[in-house]
Amino acid sequence: MPTDVVTFYDTHPINEEQVLRALAEKGIDPGRLSEKDLQAHDQDHFGGLEANDSLIAMAGIGPQHRVLDVCSGLGGPARYLADKVGCRVVGLDLNRSRYEGAQRFTQLARLDHLVTFENGNALEMPFEAGTFDVVMGQEAWCHVPHKPRLIAECARVLKPGGCFAFTDILRRDGLSEAEMARLRVDMAFPDLETLSGYSSLLEANGCTVERCDDLSPWWTQVLVDRLAMYRSLGTDTARKFGQARSAAWDEFYAFFVGLYQLGRLGGGRFIARKR
Repeated sequence: MPTDVVTFYDTHPINEEQVLRALAEKGIDPGRLSEKDLQAHDQDHFGGLEANDSLIAMAGIGPQHRVLDVCSGLGGPARYLADKVGCRVVGLDLNRSRYEGAQRFTQLARLDHLVTFENGNALEMPFEAGTFDVVMGQEAWCHVPHKPRLIAECARVLKPGGCFAFTDILRRDGLSEAEMARLRVDMAFPDLETLSGYSSLLEANGCTVERCDDLSPWWTQVLVDRLAMYRSLGTDTARKFGQARSAAWDEFYAFFVGLYQLGRLGGGRFIARKR
């Protein structure tokens, strides 16, 4: 049976408790926490701060903009963006524990005057049409079913002239149905789009694609490093969720990384403007 995305992130190795423990081990007082203190722990996407900076630059995000981060998780990129640029950011996430953790970290970092969060569904966004200047996302839309509806919702809440700026996990030639079935079960990927598929969906929803970058070679190395990072968290994962969950995570994440090494999964970065 496919894994529910809420369950997947409720038992994820990177979680609020793990981040707070890592900060405590560094001697950082949560009452005096800064966004920079969190950066080493809350950027749960491929490429870290470099990936954030690339999206910021390519989208031309400035302090005057209002940004929506779709599937925002613990809120690391949203806080980084607000702290670096001074813009207002809204994060939307389906997972209640991620949403609550994002709120608490944002309050601790004293950025809640710029960054807020909504607990909601990306396929039924609780926002009026034309609300945001930028809609962004990083390796999370792979968890959302029905990509045409997702892109349509993002386009709906984007202002005319506004910018899509996102990256996502993509399927490539050679990925078998058996491998996709395992990704549904182990990684909570209901389906995966392709590089050309996302470009077509953006165009079909009134957007002009400015960039469509294949990040697969870079991500393959990034993911080898991430597998090592997750293995370093094995003791924490076992303590919180049990040894069986820790062992299962290691097994299926190694399978996931292996699909990149085989060229059957990839990554893409998309910049598009709503006409």
